[in-house]
Amino acid sequence: MTAEKQQNFFEESVDNAWSIRIPVFKPEHNTQSLIEESCFATVFPKYREKYLKEVWPLVQQCLTEHFLKAELNLIEGSMTVKTTRKTWDPYIIIKARDMIKLMARSVPFEQSKRVLQDEIGCDIIKIGSLVRKKEKFIKRRQRLIGPNGATLKSIELLTDCYVLVQGNTVAALGPYKGLQHVRDIVLDTMNNVHPIYNVKALMIKRELMKDAQLAHEDWSRFLPKFKNKNVSKRQQPKLKKGKDDYSPFPPQRLESKIDKKLASGEYFLNKEQQYQRKQHERAAKQAETVQKQKEKRQANFIPPAEENFSLVRTYTDTEERKLNIKAFKSKVAKSNKRLNT
Repeated sequence: MTAEKQQNFFEESVDNAWSIRIPVFKPEHNTQSLIEESCFATVFPKYREKYLKEVWPLVQQCLTEHFLKAELNLIEGSMTVKTTRKTWDPYIIIKARDMIKLMARSVPFEQSKRVLQDEIGCDIIKIGSLVRKKEKFIKRRQRLIGPNGATLKSIELLTDCYVLVQGNTVAALGPYKGLQHVRDIVLDTMNNVHPIYNVKALMIKRELMKDAQLAHEDWSRFLPKFKNKNVSKRQQPKLKKGKDDYSPFPPQRLESKIDKKLASGEYFLNKEQQYQRKQHERAAKQAETVQKQKEKRQANFIPPAEENFSLVRTYTDTEERKLNIKAFKSKVAKSNKRLNT
């Protein structure tokens, strides 16, 4: 790219930065080799040792194409990438570092090697410290994965990224625009926003992008809005103290012990008189307690109030007093007939 083309490239106003294609960096752009050797190393867990041992020849073959050197140390449990004298791309060592980081995070080699491409990047999102309680963390992490991995698969399809949830991290691999969406979805999920809201928003945006008329309009009216329904679980006091009326005067000072003694006259008594007064108060209080206990014991021996029962039926209604003669005669006739038979 000539100097004039570079100047025009930077001076032009850009409406959509994502539409700009990254210029290809070729060996002709860096005819001189790198001055210093760059080296990056990362450790991997014990359970990844077997897989890395099997795949390492493929890793070396892939990095050799970019004139890089790779080493696997099974004793220390580390992977190392280095530049060589033939390395002409100064940024490829950063890409190789990201590749071994992803492989240490349980991302397969077939996906990790895609980071070496110019249009592909990676993002390792740490989610372990975003939620305090372990139970909530596990639930929200499972919410991100979804039933049978359905939510995670939909995120991958909408963002064109490979996403792997492993332990306390989420490893994402794909185009840079998709990585931004993945990070937003993961952080919102850890902050108790269900991923279905973000997934729906991405689906709606994808459909709106196809319509040329809505390209320069606000899309907020089409997107789903999340409403937080969490109610404060702070314990409320049983007796709430109401707000007193405002008064410019200071509150009345509380009485001290000496003020109380002056009011009752106890302050002017000598020690013997004070002792006798306390004894008298103690005796009165004791007598009152004895009287209450006595009344409580006597309450069990008090008979309950009896109701007056009378054998003679009292008629309240005048019609009940009248005797039905016809009914009485028929009843007597029936009884006589029964006796005769």
